[in-house]
Amino acid sequence: MPGWLRDAIFYEIYPQSFKDTNSDGIGDLEGIIEKLDYVKSLGCNALWINPCFDSPFKDAGYDVRDYKKVAPRYGTNEDLVRLFEEAHNRHIHVLLDLVPGHTSEEHEWFLESKKAERNEYSDRYVWTKAAFQGIGGHPYIGGEADRDGCYMLNFFKCQPALNYGFGKVTEDWQMSPDDPACIATREAMKDVMRFWLDKGCDGFRVDMADSLVKEDDENKSATGAIWKNIREMLDTEYPEAAIISEWSNPYQSLKNGFHADFYLDHHGNGYNTLLRDNETPGGDHSFLKKDGNGDIMRFLNDYLPKYDATKDYGYISFITCNHDTPRPRRTLGYDELKLAYALFLTLPGVPFIYYGDEIGMRYLDIPTKEGGYHRTGTRTPMQWDNSKNHGFSNASADKLYLPLDPSEDAPTVEDQLKDPSSLLNTVKELTKLRHEHAALQADAEFEVIYAEQDEFPFVFRRGDLIIGINPSEKKATASLPKNGMKTIYSIGDVELKDASLHMQPQSFVVLK
Repeated sequence: MPGWLRDAIFYEIYPQSFKDTNSDGIGDLEGIIEKLDYVKSLGCNALWINPCFDSPFKDAGYDVRDYKKVAPRYGTNEDLVRLFEEAHNRHIHVLLDLVPGHTSEEHEWFLESKKAERNEYSDRYVWTKAAFQGIGGHPYIGGEADRDGCYMLNFFKCQPALNYGFGKVTEDWQMSPDDPACIATREAMKDVMRFWLDKGCDGFRVDMADSLVKEDDENKSATGAIWKNIREMLDTEYPEAAIISEWSNPYQSLKNGFHADFYLDHHGNGYNTLLRDNETPGGDHSFLKKDGNGDIMRFLNDYLPKYDATKDYGYISFITCNHDTPRPRRTLGYDELKLAYALFLTLPGVPFIYYGDEIGMRYLDIPTKEGGYHRTGTRTPMQWDNSKNHGFSNASADKLYLPLDPSEDAPTVEDQLKDPSSLLNTVKELTKLRHEHAALQADAEFEVIYAEQDEFPFVFRRGDLIIGINPSEKKATASLPKNGMKTIYSIGDVELKDASLHMQPQSFVVLK
């Protein structure tokens, strides 16, 4: 386990939308470099950069055309190496986004694989043996290649599935995961990883990490074996490199080699019930929504078994949001967001802050861009100040990658830095607190002190600290395990009476 993950707080950057320095309306690597001091001041000491590789951008870069080349709109390979160096000078680690399950249909591997004559890439993707032989149960494309066959898709039409084999071989065109061609795919992905690790990258967030072997068993055993093999390579050659999975199943991901796994917004899971439970009939019952009348046990009944079963293997990562998820400001106000982030930054695991969430950027209802669809409104440009285009770009408004929040009260970094009680300054206080106390970091002990169905507050222990949160509109009280504790940080009004914790509505406290 890379030791630096223990105290890591990540900042996710969608490069298209972060900072444009050449006035073409699209963010770039130079813009990220320019804002590294801001990231550092925020208290984040690690970055996850969404795909910045060469791509046709039919899925915002998740359709990679060349894994070893930076997309020209962002800069050059040399710019990315300089970003690594400048980040490291500030003690910031950098993860790139690895897409191992598919490439773009314009990738050189796929262009070769489509050819009628056999070559070294013919089996790099999943193909049937005839153009009229479909792929039952999976999306596929036929009639677009000289080759006599259909090819499987991993998601969008632009994303042909790389061939890691089938867990259960039932057709003559399917291969097992230990077929030489499937092993060659795995080794090609290792080659990509080595290429960037050798240039200074600190690891990878892995897109659709569970999608490699098709028709795998319910435990994803064959896909897991691939990641175990990759983890062995990393442990041997790059022991400080980290891999974090888009899997949202720590039972599988962490036990198969990942250092951390995202707790994603899946309807009805524990994370969803905290702040995104707005698709349930009867209203939004999110625990962190002040009038949601939420139930902390809905979260704990899902989270605790996962945490208990996997805490010795790796970390579960809480996110404020990500590029696929509506921003939390869609349903929560600033005061609610302060409490939400306070919870995420004091629970176990490695937390991630999505760019702009620290100032409460809104989710915008705008048309799709680069395959974003409903996700597009979460990918709008960062709002730095009150200058042209909120400081994102000097381009004309019609050239911007996406429009900015048109509201008169659109949040900006500049405005919130001036306000001691702003969401931004609260986030900075919370990250500072986490860095100062080992008990709040990824692997410190965690124990529930008070949690009752349909009741507030929620109180838990991290090492020698006790944390209480009351996101509701009601006063709440809980008993503490001992007397004599002192408040070291609070949001809202909290009172200690002997071994009793009295919390006013919308409050949070850390005790020692």
